[in-house]
Amino acid sequence: MVNIAYIDGQNLYMGTAKCAPSWRIDLARFRVYLERKYGVGKAFYYLGYIEDSKRAEELYEEIQSAGFILVFRQHTSAMLGKKKGNVDSDIILSIMRRLYKREDFGKVVLVSGDGDYKGLVDFLIEEDRFAKILFPNRQFASSLYKTIGAPYFAHLSDPGVRAKIEKKKRAP
Repeated sequence: MVNIAYIDGQNLYMGTAKCAPSWRIDLARFRVYLERKYGVGKAFYYLGYIEDSKRAEELYEEIQSAGFILVFRQHTSAMLGKKKGNVDSDIILSIMRRLYKREDFGKVVLVSGDGDYKGLVDFLIEEDRFAKILFPNRQFASSLYKTIGAPYFAHLSDPGVRAKIEKKKRAP
């Protein structure tokens, strides 16, 4: 049975491109990594609203071209144009809805370092429906996850993983 991945896009970006030293994920290579390493068939990439712009359109196209299913977080008109995602509840609801409807999938792979998912992770482990949480950055991974044990988490910033998924710099 194939697994499903849920990516907190803002957390992934902040944990790699906005850390020190910063680095960028090659989304196409990352998608292949998720498939080969964790048996991921569907990968949902959650983002908050980003103001309409050429750069945003390019980002959306890159995400979809890499094989991710792009899911936007709905915001009120007061939030439009702000770069805050707050996709946590949407991801949790989507996973719980799939379980409730008894959809045919294996386990969940979660990409985030956010402690807001801890209750969900504990539940999925109890139900034997959890594969792994992938932390974008070791430094910002919530300490709440220390109790779940090493078999349930990995760090994308580890040299071996990073070498497989990092966007290669172009020669000048």
